[in-house]
Amino acid sequence: MQRRYKPRKRVCSFCVDKATHIDYKDVSKLKKYITERGKILPRRISGNCAKHQRELTTAIKRARQVALLPYSAE
Repeated sequence: MQRRYKPRKRVCSFCVDKATHIDYKDVSKLKKYITERGKILPRRISGNCAKHQRELTTAIKRARQVALLPYSAE
């Protein structure tokens, strides 16, 4: 049985933009990778590479610590 579609290759949005580092103060960009409940989206859903997913996680945690992002959604 043959596949009817070719699976689309996921591309890391940070690699495409050639981002050197992810800034924790850029709240609008970080909000794209958080659920409505305030959880960090996993790699398989966000489509990031492992390196940028780690940087994104630390940036989100840092932004939460300085109260730029909420820990949980009310």
